[in-house]
Amino acid sequence: MTAATTTIDPPRRLFVPTVTKQCWGFMIGSAFFALGSAPGLSEALGSSGSNLLFFIGAWFFTTAGLIQLFLSGAISVPVSYPPGRMVRAEWLTAATQSFGTIMFNVSTTGALHAKTITSEERFVWNPDAGGSVAFLVSGFVAFIAYAHVAKLWDLGRRAWWSVFINFVGCVAFGISAVGAFILPSGDALSGSLANNGTFIGAICFLLASLIVLPFWDRNRPVAP
Repeated sequence: MTAATTTIDPPRRLFVPTVTKQCWGFMIGSAFFALGSAPGLSEALGSSGSNLLFFIGAWFFTTAGLIQLFLSGAISVPVSYPPGRMVRAEWLTAATQSFGTIMFNVSTTGALHAKTITSEERFVWNPDAGGSVAFLVSGFVAFIAYAHVAKLWDLGRRAWWSVFINFVGCVAFGISAVGAFILPSGDALSGSLANNGTFIGAICFLLASLIVLPFWDRNRPVAP
């Protein structure tokens, strides 16, 4: 008697969350953000063109963030001290990053429609700043969690570089949010700081996912 095997039809396989899809989601989203903020190209595109690229990229970010959250596992684990359970760092990292991506969805959507200073503050900068803070928390928790289970400086492992580069990207996005602060005149505090921070952060997020893409690991099957 042979054990029954379960197969997934190709159309349904598209909706099965995998690390490969998570990585590609962050990489594609990062590419759109990088293009929209690239020095020289962003000026040629204008604010409308850049905002459209950010809007598209944010949806890839959100999809990848939800996959990451789904794959992160249980929310908490039992511990021997009160209150008896502890939130897992992997889940907390994924949850805060996923929340941040949703905030970027709100911000990039608002940027397509905002016409007044008030609307830019409420629907563009505020959610952008909130998303950037969520990314910073996520990157910090991921870095501390990795250092707790491995080493603070683990230069020989791709996973460490991914966590470190991701953290740098989170800091860059935070700096970008500071530069994008809306002044009473309606201008950004520093357009160059906002653009450069976004560009550097996007490149970092792309690299952070690229170096841990399961494709590079020839010792285990590649997720569909």
